[in-house]
Amino acid sequence: MSKNAQNIVVPLISVLLGVVLGAIVMLLFGYDPLWGYEGLIQVAFGSVKNIGEIFRAMGPLILIALGFTVASRAGFFNVGLPGQALAGWVAAGWFALSHPDMSRPLLIVLTALIGMIAGGLAGAIPGILRAYLGTSEVIVTIMMNYVILYGSNAIIRSGFAKSIMRSVDSSIQVSKNASYQTPWLDALTNHSRMNIGIFFAIIAILVIWFLLNKTTLGFEIRSVGLNPYASEYAGMSAKRTIILSMIISGALAGLGGVVEGLGTFENVFVQPSSLSIGFDGMAVSLLAANSPIGIFFAALLFAVLSVGKPGMTIAGIPPELINVVTALIIFFVAAHYLIERYMKPKKVAKGGK
Repeated sequence: MSKNAQNIVVPLISVLLGVVLGAIVMLLFGYDPLWGYEGLIQVAFGSVKNIGEIFRAMGPLILIALGFTVASRAGFFNVGLPGQALAGWVAAGWFALSHPDMSRPLLIVLTALIGMIAGGLAGAIPGILRAYLGTSEVIVTIMMNYVILYGSNAIIRSGFAKSIMRSVDSSIQVSKNASYQTPWLDALTNHSRMNIGIFFAIIAILVIWFLLNKTTLGFEIRSVGLNPYASEYAGMSAKRTIILSMIISGALAGLGGVVEGLGTFENVFVQPSSLSIGFDGMAVSLLAANSPIGIFFAALLFAVLSVGKPGMTIAGIPPELINVVTALIIFFVAAHYLIERYMKPKKVAKGGK
């Protein structure tokens, strides 16, 4: 089987195995998996509002997954996506709250740019350290998640003006000019929180696909990911490519944080832990085998699971069990070599035996 075919078939088998083993787990606990999955699908697609919520959930997942993909293509495991997304959310939220009367088109553009800049700066730090000092981006990005989390919480509590705060831990809502939710999407999806973030995400898919496959920078990113020493020998600047890939990765995550903050919640508030959408975005990228196009469908699956899991309570199944299904899917994606082992064509012995 060709490599391209494997990139499609392996994730599908991983999803199937995750669903089957999830059903076995439900059976072990005495639940009816067919009834549970039926409830999940019915809730996810049972109303126009919930379909809108699926697209709402897809926006930040796609953007953050694309960020992980860019870093992965360059050979890095960017675990700092939650922190980079939060940096974008807080920076853009502060700007939106401070300039509520600015025109809507300008405010949308500026909040998106500010979020990307904040996320890009957060991604640049581990990129620079990796390029010039050889430090592990995994350790640095994990540490950066905590630095940004507690730093952002301190800024919200002590740095935000009292006039834009509703309580000690939460700001007021941003103005309608700054909200990514729009009246026509609200009317179209029966008052769901679907917002323009999904359109940003679709545009980003096309841009990143073109960047990675049709540009010189994309070729350099892929080359450095395969062999940075050979890339240097060929005349490419591995250090420059490393830093740029981490900046792009962080910028996409920052934009994902803006979409989540100004599109879903429409305010800024203290976070108890790192943003879950950051880790979910990593899982989406892994399921898609780092394919920008595949990320759309992987994000769709995760969004359906997220929106539909309350329907499992219809069968008396705790919705948390859907997290077990998600974890199993990720496990089989991570262990893809086990699946690929049985997909390789068998060699024909000499003499036709």
